[in-house]
Amino acid sequence: MGQKVHPTGFRIGITEPWRSRWYAPKRTFGQLLVEDMRIRSFVKRNYAFAAIAKIEIERTREEVKVILHSARPGLIIGRKGAEVDRLREQLEDLISRRITINIVEIAKPELSGQLVAENVAQQLEKRASFRRTMKQAADTTMSAGAKGVKVRCAGRLGGTEMSRAEVTSRGSIPLQTLDGHVDYGFAQAYCTYGVIGVKVWVYRGLYAVKGEEAADGADAKTG
Repeated sequence: MGQKVHPTGFRIGITEPWRSRWYAPKRTFGQLLVEDMRIRSFVKRNYAFAAIAKIEIERTREEVKVILHSARPGLIIGRKGAEVDRLREQLEDLISRRITINIVEIAKPELSGQLVAENVAQQLEKRASFRRTMKQAADTTMSAGAKGVKVRCAGRLGGTEMSRAEVTSRGSIPLQTLDGHVDYGFAQAYCTYGVIGVKVWVYRGLYAVKGEEAADGADAKTG
């Protein structure tokens, strides 16, 4: 039988950083964990239009630092920072703690597995052909510079009576290689005939190679 492992969870603590970075004693751990979930669900629910791929949370004794990785940072910041101030106030009311918000721009949203999955789900909700949508998503990701991509849709595809799964893949997806940077994303399309799940794996290359390239670039600048 196949043993399916979450690609990000498989690499957490080895090549991928933790999404929540804080420490708490046993008696307060559950409360802070629930706060993290409330922050993430609130931001994803109310700012879905900003194409937020990842939300990281860091805590100190005094404040909570929320790092938003977005493909459209301007929509979160707003005119003269008014929108980001409103978001900070809403989050402070939500968990009753001091909040700091940092926004990181995603330069290539086509290489983000989460954003690709959400885009496919949105197309399916608009009654687009699932085969054409999956093929276009895979081709766009490969043309953006990915080493490999796999898109999997499961559910009542095309409104058929029996649910099934369809897979489209390009290039290579080395899921067992811990040094391979595989960006994984999952989204759901709420169609009139049922819910369709969308999973996307994007292989960006090896972590070590990217680290060496960054070091070479730094040496070139200092030289």
